[in-house]
Amino acid sequence: MGAIHQTAPWRHVVEHFDRLCDADLIDLFQSDGDRVPGLSVKAAGVHADFSKNRIDRAALDALCDAAEAHGLADARRAMFEGAPINATEGRSVLHVALRADGYRRIEVDGEDVMPAVQAEREKMAGLVSALRDGTWTGFSGQPIRDVVNIGIGGSDLGPRMVTAALAPFHSGPLSVHFVANLDGADLAPKLARLDPATTVFIVASKSFTTMETLTNANTARRWIAEAGGEGAVSRHFIALSANPSATGEFGIDEANRLTFWDWVGGRFSLWSVIGMPIALAVGNEHFDALLAGARAMDEHFETAPLAENLPVLMALLGIWYRHFFERPTHAVLPYDERLELLPNYLQQAEMESNGKGVDMDGEAVSMDTASVLWGGVGTNAQHAFFQMLHQGTHWVPADFIAAINPHHDLAEHHEGLLANCLAQTAALMIGDREVDDPHRFFPGNRPSTTFLVDALTPATLGALIAAYEHKIFCMGQAWGINSFDQFGVQLGKTLAKRVQPALRAGNGSELDPSTAELITAIARRRREH
Repeated sequence: MGAIHQTAPWRHVVEHFDRLCDADLIDLFQSDGDRVPGLSVKAAGVHADFSKNRIDRAALDALCDAAEAHGLADARRAMFEGAPINATEGRSVLHVALRADGYRRIEVDGEDVMPAVQAEREKMAGLVSALRDGTWTGFSGQPIRDVVNIGIGGSDLGPRMVTAALAPFHSGPLSVHFVANLDGADLAPKLARLDPATTVFIVASKSFTTMETLTNANTARRWIAEAGGEGAVSRHFIALSANPSATGEFGIDEANRLTFWDWVGGRFSLWSVIGMPIALAVGNEHFDALLAGARAMDEHFETAPLAENLPVLMALLGIWYRHFFERPTHAVLPYDERLELLPNYLQQAEMESNGKGVDMDGEAVSMDTASVLWGGVGTNAQHAFFQMLHQGTHWVPADFIAAINPHHDLAEHHEGLLANCLAQTAALMIGDREVDDPHRFFPGNRPSTTFLVDALTPATLGALIAAYEHKIFCMGQAWGINSFDQFGVQLGKTLAKRVQPALRAGNGSELDPSTAELITAIARRRREH
């Protein structure tokens, strides 16, 4: 697909952009008394106020028409029906199946995948119950007290983020820990604090070949074997993988192996058995509620008209700012301490999905694609980078996320938190333009979207995450790119396999001059120490 503005369905959008590119948000509110209800959507427990964006309903409707003309509704239907929309790898994209009701039939290559999904859910629930109720014991006969999830990327970020976000729902005797980084500074201090007799490791890797994960897993395996013997490995490891033969070679008992499928992308996998750490922390019932919340957003996304569809509108505003306004970044600003990891999670979800330079036909895209997604938790972020958001030379579209009711009794704190959240969105829009001192001048007219949930629960969190997942899909469709492969992560890994032996030998002569010199410097400093 060529540049968006050069294609017929988008020319009408260009007309609206030309009309609105210099418009002031204050004027847009004054000219439309129904702006707030007309630009607000409620779905699956999430209330989205799009009214503080530099757009109006007519322009948004034009974007919807363009998306419809480019086949968004058909692509959405194809995804839910199990078509191989990940064309470069010939795979279906069915994270929606992971949270679908069991009665729904979803086919891949003519086979209904839901019985297998249900079977793995039930197997995981059984293992979760055994660990939480103490019937699972380690090599010493003691119940398990700590579970360590070893994974990276999608096998870490999603479960880690959700587990942290649902802290008020944690129950039971287990403490859940996460290890991702290849850096031994991640794993070593955890091993120093834990007791091998009461610790179980979850090794989460779709391929079961990921170097970082297997390095950490092998170190954990040696730790267990040294304490309890080789026979202890089967009682202290669980595998979450699409490669059962590799998990068996590692020594993990078949009863402790959970499966997911190649139609589950890693960054969309927390709904699968990859979410086991979440279930261990909050229990099976709350994990089911997380799936139910996502399922409710799926149903809205699948059935709502584009003009009233919350994830679709999120995506179209993303296109509006990225392509038409040429905004290179997007900020996610949760006003909830428990969502501190949400920007990190969404970085992978969006930038790994849509950070592509070629379209579905392998042709170079002629427009910029994924935004650089970043952010931080309010109110901390107000004392870090909000200076730039308010008075910097370039403005940044931003999402503000807040829960109306807290899970604590400090009402004054939460009232202040909500006040700051709402005040910041108002300040970005209105600014302070009447002052004579240029240092105190706020230009305003800086857009934001506000997302509210009644409370941050498993269900509302599931719905919110699913909304962002569908936003990513819709943006990829508009750009004509494949949001579901990630070949860009491979080259560095491949080169690392050449660099590591050179580091070990202290000789990088077969590598590029810079890397070779760095290896020489490292070898020299090692000898000196």
